Amino acid sequence: MQHLYLQEEHEIFRKALRKFLEKEAHPFYERWEEERLIPRAFWEKMGSQGYLCPDVEEEYGGSGVDWGFSVIINEELEKVGSGLVGIGLHNDIVIPYITSYGTEEQKKRWLPKCVTGETITAIAMTEPGAGSDLANIQTTAKQKGDHYILNGQKTFITNGIQADLILVACKTEPRAVPKHKGVSLLVVERDMPGFSRGRKLNKIGLHSQDTAELIFEDCLVPKDNLIGEEGKGFQYLMEKLQQERLVVAIAAQAASEKMFEMTMSYIKSREAFGKPISKFQNTQFKMAEMATDIEMGRAFLDQLIFEHMNGEDIVTKVSMAKWKLTENARKIATECMQLHGGYGYMEEYEIARRYRDIPVASIYAGTNEIMKTIIAKNMGL
Repeated sequence: MQHLYLQEEHEIFRKALRKFLEKEAHPFYERWEEERLIPRAFWEKMGSQGYLCPDVEEEYGGSGVDWGFSVIINEELEKVGSGLVGIGLHNDIVIPYITSYGTEEQKKRWLPKCVTGETITAIAMTEPGAGSDLANIQTTAKQKGDHYILNGQKTFITNGIQADLILVACKTEPRAVPKHKGVSLLVVERDMPGFSRGRKLNKIGLHSQDTAELIFEDCLVPKDNLIGEEGKGFQYLMEKLQQERLVVAIAAQAASEKMFEMTMSYIKSREAFGKPISKFQNTQFKMAEMATDIEMGRAFLDQLIFEHMNGEDIVTKVSMAKWKLTENARKIATECMQLHGGYGYMEEYEIARRYRDIPVASIYAGTNEIMKTIIAKNMGL
């Protein structure tokens, strides 16, 4: 399929990235899964080749290219394994808050090392008692002199163990009416007093992705680490969630395409009753159904990426894509594992890992139930 947003230079970039990943990621990925961590050395190798934050302006160390390059990075990383999702979060979810709302001093201070991989970022929104309902977060930040005193706890934080910069959603005015007007964004740095990390969370899938609890106990955060204006954090989050959900949809689509490809190879080589299982009508019908869902998903997704890169408001459509493509991926993971038979349940077959990794895509970046609520609201219901 001809992608609407890709030119020849994008395809040259994809080939180079693929070659890099074949050497630096594919041979080591299973070990990273066992060790439950993507090594910092890999982040730095990504940075040295220009694969981190490519759309950051050149004056801050980036390449200043269009977002199509980020799409390619997300797709190719997903083909290696879903546990690399933290790199997409760093590139396309956290860094845009700094480039869009940060001061010139903040950009010069933080962005260059984010581009090289020396600095890893995270975003801390979710709390033990607040997920999709961001207006009701309980983490507070009170001004005292030149600092904020930050108190609270965050959980399910991607890159939580390794992060050097954490963008924290907090309440700077707990009594604000409406509640969301009291939310602000602060950047907490690795060694700030009062900041500590809880346990690395033991997840069903995404084993190589470090996910953690973060704890702030009278954490001293300089006022200079406020992103944008105080009280506008909720507005900033809503503005950036469009791209975050698009990143999730891209990964889900890439995962579906990868699972279909590996299953196609398996059914052609696996024999039963004297012939390849690809020759059985049930297998053919299942593959035909999945191929159709994948083609339709890709067409819709490519149009959305094109519109997003042109600055269009695609909140409703991206909510549709995030919901539908993650559901497609879950369904395809189940069908592909079934077509692998007993081998699909064995850890040495990649489909088993894919089956474990994909379900969380329908939960993070806003659950699929929330996506349907957004769609319905924007339909006037």
